[in-house]
Amino acid sequence: MTSTTYSIGLNTPVVNRPSVVAVGTIVWLGSEVMFFAGLFAIYFTLRSTSPELWAAETPKLAVPYALTNTIILVASSFTAQFGVFAAERLQKRRTSASPVNWGMVEWFFASYILGAIFVTGQVFEYATLVSENISLASNSYGSAFYITTGFHALHVVGGLIAMLLIIGRAYSVKNFSHKEATSTIVVSYYWHFVDVVWIGLFLVIYVLK
Repeated sequence: MTSTTYSIGLNTPVVNRPSVVAVGTIVWLGSEVMFFAGLFAIYFTLRSTSPELWAAETPKLAVPYALTNTIILVASSFTAQFGVFAAERLQKRRTSASPVNWGMVEWFFASYILGAIFVTGQVFEYATLVSENISLASNSYGSAFYITTGFHALHVVGGLIAMLLIIGRAYSVKNFSHKEATSTIVVSYYWHFVDVVWIGLFLVIYVLK
């Protein structure tokens, strides 16, 4: 966690305290955990009351397609973390074309592209399922599927917007400082959280059908 150094007096020991922004983000993510726990509870409750419906509808899911989309989202978490490493070095932009020397901006752009591909893939999946008569209003399975995955997709879109703001902020400042690095780290917390939640959803919806 990012820390801030405070020096009170000439002979006063230096105290390292966690960044208020980082702590606030972790607390907020804790509330998000409770929100998604509620969505998981809804899904399991509806599945327990309609096992025959689940048995009839889940074969329509394209598991290899969803797995590919999941791998793309997980990869975006790695690129985001590489962006964090660059931010901690206060390296805003790349020093050469090689990805080894990319800065925070390039790595976050990569994460943004991968995240956008994930959302686009999910939209195509929705279109396919609707054509197979699985919609939000079709039955309890459709409601459970679209509510859980849809709210997650909204969180991914929120993360993409946050990434654009971080990239824009990096371009707007003359000197990339610890303040900008802290913002980068905070956004990465959120993005990793979104990825972990999707892994749970993928296992519950596509694997444990």
